[in-house]
Amino acid sequence: MDLRLAGVTDTRVLSALETVPREVFVSDPFQEHAYDNRALPIECGQTISQPLVVGLMTQYLELGLRDKVLEIGTGSGYQAAILSRVARRVYTVERHRPLLDRAEARFRQIGLSNVVTRHGDGMKGWPAQAPFTRILVTAAARQIPESLTDQLDDGGVMVLPVGDENKQWVMRVRRKSHRLATERLLAVRFVPLLGGLGESERGANGASF
Repeated sequence: MDLRLAGVTDTRVLSALETVPREVFVSDPFQEHAYDNRALPIECGQTISQPLVVGLMTQYLELGLRDKVLEIGTGSGYQAAILSRVARRVYTVERHRPLLDRAEARFRQIGLSNVVTRHGDGMKGWPAQAPFTRILVTAAARQIPESLTDQLDDGGVMVLPVGDENKQWVMRVRRKSHRLATERLLAVRFVPLLGGLGESERGANGASF
């Protein structure tokens, strides 16, 4: 698929999609499909999102080189790797420890130095590092989480899917002083945003149209 024709027009986002090796983030049984425009299974019952969704959601953030980004749901690490090429620093939180360990190894493999990781409850964000100029959520919330908008800097932008298993939309949220302005951008289907830690320790990542 030509991502430009599909709506990804930001040249820096396109460059990131072209230079980050997606096959590094795809599980071995699906290597031959690494560059297909579709979501693929990864460990812990999660998925790596299709390239078009990754590109559009990254573009919706309106990133600049000085932006400090919080990502909720590290998953395979692919989305964080894309963000790292168009932002100053990426802070990413994952509730499944096995996923985070693999993502960290992949970041080292491709030499990323501006991604900071944390194993934790993504619903709580990362208060110690707040505020963030940009926040990206890679799982569907029933409603926009106040715990995350509270960590958004004035003038900041958050992009996330909102809805239930029947209907979800990617929403863009802009903070203007104490007010939040929202807009609906894209119909999608994501796994649900969950609180707490993964099952092995007692959201997640992946989407398609």
